[in-house]
Amino acid sequence: MPPSRHWTHGLDWNLLRTFLVIAEERSVTRAAERLLLQQPSVSAALKRLEETCECRLFERGCRPMRLTPQGEALYQQCRELYRAILTLDPGIAPSSSSLTGLVRIEIVTHLVNSGLDAVVRRLNAKHPGISYNVEVSSSYGIVRAVSQQLTPFGICLLAKPLPTLSCRFLFRERFGVFCGRGHRLFGVEAIDFDAIRNEPWVSFACAEVSNSLEPMLTLRLGADIARRVVATSPDLFEVRRFVNAGVGIGTLPLEAAARDVAEGALWPLPLPGLDALGADVYFLSNPALRYSPAEQAFMEEMSAFEDANADIEAPVGP
Repeated sequence: MPPSRHWTHGLDWNLLRTFLVIAEERSVTRAAERLLLQQPSVSAALKRLEETCECRLFERGCRPMRLTPQGEALYQQCRELYRAILTLDPGIAPSSSSLTGLVRIEIVTHLVNSGLDAVVRRLNAKHPGISYNVEVSSSYGIVRAVSQQLTPFGICLLAKPLPTLSCRFLFRERFGVFCGRGHRLFGVEAIDFDAIRNEPWVSFACAEVSNSLEPMLTLRLGADIARRVVATSPDLFEVRRFVNAGVGIGTLPLEAAARDVAEGALWPLPLPGLDALGADVYFLSNPALRYSPAEQAFMEEMSAFEDANADIEAPVGP
């Protein structure tokens, strides 16, 4: 790296954020998906940072990507820098409470539960000076971020609690299998797994990896279906868009799909044994992390979480 301490004067700090995500994902493609950027933009950002540092940060030709010694040194510094940034207090909101600060949370896409809404509502009423930063990520990415102290809190899907983290069970998110209005199975009231065995599927991107907790993987392994995936996305809204369009069938959370079912845009396929299809949602924190007063206040509100969706029934077609 440049020997002068002044090489950072012209540095675009966004390049460090991009580099940190590439280093965590070990892939430019996955980093681009996480950052919601195009892959060429992420590749260009890495090139600019390497030119600024005057060294290579990743070994060439390695899959997955591997940091050089200089890249590893910069990665560790970026982690420390990012943790320091998380403790910054914006101090921009006038408040009847003296408590201010930033609460940062990573959460899985489109998690619908009014109990979570109630936590934020209560905390804001008590401490309106607290601000929030919420990022959407995969369950795997959230576990890694909390474990590495890159984010203080995570709300994600887990098969079981992790021994190295504080994991509080919140609720079970229930899923169903749906098709769009133009699909041949729309309105069919009696169906079995043989009828959908060769159907094209729309999938959450995380269902394509071995550490997935997405319920479609359960169906794929347990019922030998979803052999042909025709569209993937890490975002629930995009998965729902392709199912609505009739591109394929797919698994969706019951609560997130309820409105489309009521409006006749989606049809819940009445497959046998789907009552147990779902995933457990947990609140994650790291016991090794020192939390700010604002973060401690958020943890206290989360300890009073009540599952407001406990009595939600599976939607039926219009």
